[in-house]
Amino acid sequence: MRDASGDREVSRLLACTRRDFLRDAAGVAIGSAVFRPSWARAAASRPKRKVVVVTFGGGARDQETFMPEGQENIPHLMRELIPQATFFTQVVNHGILGHYVATASLATGVYETFNNFAAVSPQSPTVFEYFRKDLNRPSSDAWVVAPSNGFNRIGESSHRSYGMGLGARVILPKRLLTAATSGGSHDYQHLLRDNYETPYFTPDVAGGEFELQQLERILKLSVDDFKTHAETLSSPDELSVYIARQLMRQVAPSLLWITLHDIDVAHAGAYSLYIEGIRRTDRLCGELWKAIQTEPEYAGNTTLFILPDFGRDSDDDAGGNGFQHHRTGDALSRTTWLLVAGAGVRENVVFDRAVDSTDLVPTLGAMMGFNASLAQGKPISEVL
Repeated sequence: MRDASGDREVSRLLACTRRDFLRDAAGVAIGSAVFRPSWARAAASRPKRKVVVVTFGGGARDQETFMPEGQENIPHLMRELIPQATFFTQVVNHGILGHYVATASLATGVYETFNNFAAVSPQSPTVFEYFRKDLNRPSSDAWVVAPSNGFNRIGESSHRSYGMGLGARVILPKRLLTAATSGGSHDYQHLLRDNYETPYFTPDVAGGEFELQQLERILKLSVDDFKTHAETLSSPDELSVYIARQLMRQVAPSLLWITLHDIDVAHAGAYSLYIEGIRRTDRLCGELWKAIQTEPEYAGNTTLFILPDFGRDSDDDAGGNGFQHHRTGDALSRTTWLLVAGAGVRENVVFDRAVDSTDLVPTLGAMMGFNASLAQGKPISEVL
């Protein structure tokens, strides 16, 4: 049985170390809790307020990111994003460390307990359902772009008061690519693998050609056009960001959730591929930030949230495999970070107080004006 007090102390020390690295490398200020007056909050809350959430999926450790020897792998975070953001050094995930279930927990504000490899919906209402039901928003205003077919049910819960018809539209770029190539091109097989943890899980995905044709019309893409662009891409996450940018241009949803997953190639045991995944994810986050600044529907009225679903094992834990896996549940695998930038957010400031993974959904609710009534977390006051 793990020592909970020892893990809390390790998490605290990890947060302090991140803070010091950021202060020295990026020149960020050390923040204290700030409560803005009601008139200031009202001024920042615009009718066109938009939110983009990016999960820095797959999990990356500090020695490959925020420590001095790892900072070369995240130049966009260090030089472009963090200086324009409020950064939290200690976000703790107390739930199951599987990518689908952990991302579902981020999206519900409740630690979900289902089998990570089961083709099931979250049991608790998702942020998309709260958003659409409370604010009476159409389905075109909430979207999820996910790399793995295992995420196809994340947009809508099985909760009896929400669920059917109230969730987000979910786009699986790999599925589009499969349709584009009729599943027969070996040139794309490295992009079509469902997940990195197990090659045996391939969940059923609902929807047929009619749905794909609808999506092509919405995004103003033909299958041939998609193939042309896909040939220039090198990863599933490249596909996801390409589709996300098309969504921003053609549909401009108010709530856009993008799950990145390339880092999880670490399960293959190749350290070089793990580092390549971190560098690509960092670059893609930078590209999304630039898109937010340049797309007319998003510039000046959008808040960007970037956070990992969880970390990876420590090299020092006898039960773990270091960078390769996230199985021990140690403090290093549970303690991550959160970056918030854009409309209404303080720039160049860092906080090292503990934030819970389940705090994301209530924070989005307070920011966008809906009530996440069944979420376990609480709003993060420093960004409101």
